[in-house]
Amino acid sequence: MAEIIKEILKKLPEDKISAAGFEGANIVLYTKDAEFFSTNSGEIRKVVQEFKKRIELRPDPSITMKQEDAEKVIKEDMPEDAGVSSVIFDPERSIVYIEAEKPGIAIGKQGALLRELRAKILWVPVVQRLPPIKSAHIDNIRNVLYQNSDYRRKFLDKVGHRIYDGWVREKKKEWVRVTMLGAGRSVGRSCMLFQTPESNVIMDCGIDVAATESSEAYPMLDAPDFDIGKLDAVIVTHAHVDHSGFVPWLFKMGYRGPVYCTPPTRDVMILLQLDMIKIWKGENKDELYTVEDVKEMVKHSITLNYEEVSDITPDIRLTFYNSGHIIGGSMAHLHVGNGLHNFMYTADLKFGRSLLLEPATSRFPRLETLTIEATYGGKTNTMPTQQDQDELLANIIKTTIKRGGKVLMPVLGVGRSQDVMVMIEKMVQSGELEPIPVYLEGMLWDVTGIHTAYPEYLNRTIRKRIFHKDQNPFLNKIFKRVGSAKERKQIVEETGPCVILATSGMLQGGPSVEYLKALADNPKNTLIFSCYQGEGSLGRRVQGGEREIAFKSGKNQDIVQIKMDVQKLEISDHSDRKQLMNFVFKCNPRPKKVIVQHGEASRCIDLASSIHKQGRIETVAPRILESVRLK
Repeated sequence: MAEIIKEILKKLPEDKISAAGFEGANIVLYTKDAEFFSTNSGEIRKVVQEFKKRIELRPDPSITMKQEDAEKVIKEDMPEDAGVSSVIFDPERSIVYIEAEKPGIAIGKQGALLRELRAKILWVPVVQRLPPIKSAHIDNIRNVLYQNSDYRRKFLDKVGHRIYDGWVREKKKEWVRVTMLGAGRSVGRSCMLFQTPESNVIMDCGIDVAATESSEAYPMLDAPDFDIGKLDAVIVTHAHVDHSGFVPWLFKMGYRGPVYCTPPTRDVMILLQLDMIKIWKGENKDELYTVEDVKEMVKHSITLNYEEVSDITPDIRLTFYNSGHIIGGSMAHLHVGNGLHNFMYTADLKFGRSLLLEPATSRFPRLETLTIEATYGGKTNTMPTQQDQDELLANIIKTTIKRGGKVLMPVLGVGRSQDVMVMIEKMVQSGELEPIPVYLEGMLWDVTGIHTAYPEYLNRTIRKRIFHKDQNPFLNKIFKRVGSAKERKQIVEETGPCVILATSGMLQGGPSVEYLKALADNPKNTLIFSCYQGEGSLGRRVQGGEREIAFKSGKNQDIVQIKMDVQKLEISDHSDRKQLMNFVFKCNPRPKKVIVQHGEASRCIDLASSIHKQGRIETVAPRILESVRLK
């Protein structure tokens, strides 16, 4: 038994605890005493306050009510308005999951209903939201977790032992450093190795989908400092492929440690990874990993909510903060040792309220080093107002419809597509735009379903609308799901004026390329770029003026003439130059060092120089494989 558990048990009544173990950084105690389980809250609270750890008491599996009887009680006690759809038991952990349309009603005022239920059935009830848009993808993820409950219990206990048993007492001189394994003076393949004498942690592990050479597409995991056998944890800040797309490869190579992220990030990144596998198969490309590798990643995922503090190694404590970028997108704050160093990795951030999200958080308990993106960090990178972009989008759509054309918008699977949906829905609601079909490829529909499953991660306005079915912007009748290549063909050949949202946003494979091939030669149609176009991507080439594109078709090449109107909509889930500067100087506390990355070389260098000159802050813009000593 771990020393910390022995110390905790000394503080509790004798013979009340039948078993104890870890679930990651959380400590779980089991009791066979039903009365102690129902009335212990004061004693457990005292232990939590003393040890400053998350400690949970559960009933021993031997005293839980029979599953069929417990399910009957749950369905009888739950108000009909809660919309309970399913009840799933995890007998190894004495947990019962209750899926409900309205979790607030199922939980009861200040948790009263769950407390009563808990005492009756002697299970720990956990309520999960049933999304308004039915998502088979979310169901599949939950099923993988339920089906591997026994493995998960052992895995989480092992993680806990690493955290609590692994601290080297005879410490040598302490130090902290980061090494850029990707995204150094470039965009794509984000990956940073964070090291102390005790810990090795990777922050993000992505793929540069725009890279023309395979050697530049993936993180430099063959670096001398990186050893997958010594990797303690992986942190994923958000779901975009350039930050999460390479994580399953780690499991293919034998990694079996934890992957930390928020719940929406887990669900969306899995969807994007599975979509990549589908694209590789469709294009007869070598698969970097398989569906089984993605499932392995799911089994090893540990989700944390915003501002939930968790130990992840013996000397590193992780806290996620809202980054304002996409749903579940996070900035990762690492507290090292006993106040040795405090590090913040913003990944991609938006320091301004967007259509979907609240602005990035800028207040933290402690902060010495900040790592910030520079995607739009150049002096000329200034974004127009949301109102200007609303008007531009409305005008482009109205002009295209008037001439009988179709609007194609290549979008990122998560974030940009939902931004555009809300923009169009708002125009239709206000009467500025006549109702028009807006087609979404299947993956975009699933991602939108995930947005409705986690409204607490969205801004107040959208959250309130999702809670009311008749006001949910994503359920507007203008939005149509495209589920097959046959339906895609019908849209192109038989449907009149419409808007089509399709991945990928950079025209690097996926349905957007198929639509482009079909629509490009008709000048009545319009192509609208609405996201960053990576260097070397087809999107960047078309945006730059190239109007004759060669596509491989078996051994031959098809030449596509782009006669459709090409437009650019400057909306972004990234901060522009002004917002990035404001974020740095409004951080509280202000960082002593700023590392600039995730931007084209000139933008990284320029942003680092400007921060240094204006704020007298030490800055650095490291290249890939360069290390920065922090302490």
